[in-house]
Amino acid sequence: MKDKRILYVSSEVVPYLPETEISSMSFETPRMVNQQGGQIRIFMPRYGNINERRHQLHEVIRLSGINLVINDLDMPLIIKVASIPKERIQVYFIDNDEYFKRKATLTDEDGNLFPDNDERAIFFAKGVIETVKKLNWSPDIIHVHGWLASLLPLYLKQFYKDEPLFNESKIVTSVYNQSFEKALNKDLINKVSFDNIDPSTIKALKDPTYNNLMKVAIDQSDALIIGSKEIPEELENYLKESKKPVLDFKDKDEFAEAYTEFYNTSVLQ
Repeated sequence: MKDKRILYVSSEVVPYLPETEISSMSFETPRMVNQQGGQIRIFMPRYGNINERRHQLHEVIRLSGINLVINDLDMPLIIKVASIPKERIQVYFIDNDEYFKRKATLTDEDGNLFPDNDERAIFFAKGVIETVKKLNWSPDIIHVHGWLASLLPLYLKQFYKDEPLFNESKIVTSVYNQSFEKALNKDLINKVSFDNIDPSTIKALKDPTYNNLMKVAIDQSDALIIGSKEIPEELENYLKESKKPVLDFKDKDEFAEAYTEFYNTSVLQ
């Protein structure tokens, strides 16, 4: 992977959030590429329960300050950055007071999904892409982890399809078993439609369940990785029908070689 540029976009990354399948692989995979001489950038949301002082986050003024339009409202984008100790890896945090100040990640203290998680997902996708544009950094691969990041493939392939920086970028999405019950805000499809996205690509979002959100991500990705030992059967079948390159689940001890080969032979070919 020497000199290859890989952008990692995840809903969670250790050490900033507790260890889960997603947060762990969102750290281990970039670390592996970094050790192989690749160039990496990691993006995640700056949830309010991330301790900024302990992790030494600081705002990057030159990248902050633009407004993103979400459902016809201007929402200011704040970019913060931190370094993972001992790894020489930088992590960029997408922040906004309205969406990410609350002291929680995706659910309230009763375990209910936040009603604006749909808008947070749109904001996160647009925020990552606009920041990478400002950095003028053209990734060879964009690897997406976690459902809050799952609108990124859609926005890249539709809303930003004429952006030359991403012309050659290949999108890989990891599909995990870390889901949510019920559905996101039913208005999600209208909020995405507001961005003049081709209606045929978002039909599944009429019912914004976890499976349907991931189906849209699968449709707009170039290759897929199964990130959990078991994933919903509906998604397993959908992956088979997609006729796209799919890497089966690999655990932490064996993923490095498999991911490297998959990147080189199935994604970048």
